[in-house]
Amino acid sequence: MARIASDAKKNIRYAGRFFPILFVLLAAISMMLYSSLPLFGRWLVREDLIYPADAIAVLSGNFPQRAEEAAGLYLSGYAPEIWLTHPVSRSLAPQAGQSPLSGEDARNFEVLLNSGVPAEASRVLDTPIVNTADELNAIDSGLKRYGDNSVIVVTGKAHTRRVFSLWDKYHFRDGRILLHAVSDDEFSPSRWWKTRSSRTQAMHELLGMIDLWAGLPIHRPLQEIPNGN
Repeated sequence: MARIASDAKKNIRYAGRFFPILFVLLAAISMMLYSSLPLFGRWLVREDLIYPADAIAVLSGNFPQRAEEAAGLYLSGYAPEIWLTHPVSRSLAPQAGQSPLSGEDARNFEVLLNSGVPAEASRVLDTPIVNTADELNAIDSGLKRYGDNSVIVVTGKAHTRRVFSLWDKYHFRDGRILLHAVSDDEFSPSRWWKTRSSRTQAMHELLGMIDLWAGLPIHRPLQEIPNGN
């Protein structure tokens, strides 16, 4: 019993010696992780300095802010026309004969009209889309179909990194995109973890980037896309 008590005292002394070291290590790791949060947020945002292009493309989501932003760019003379993507559900995507304006594209079209964009300057891309990879497929097809070389892509701040990475991996030889985020986007790269909306966006984009790095096993495009590398 005396030996057991002695061993117990030794273990307590050893624990007492290593606890401060362990505490310092955990504190240092926590500080490193916390200080890296703004770096991650800033990494997600990847915008370009825009200049006049052949078209302006509005990615789906954040209605109506993206369409309004595109209208402002058009009225400022950055491009002669605006492209809208055509979102559908995956279950409906293979079916033919759907109306070209049946959902968010129709609402975006109305926003553009109300913002002063002539109807003839707005074009709905035919390729049906269910995710970002599909949207970039549609934009790529539009560039080829209309003989254009450059397009300004309007999306959200946190989404810009993934859009750039997808285009760079699969379409970089087919034309140039200029990424432009909505001006009043509430995503704050330096403080994204402080609001629920920004946290949701950041985690969604992180998972999207992991899916991209893995070869898109989860968010599969409706149509096969060639590897641009």
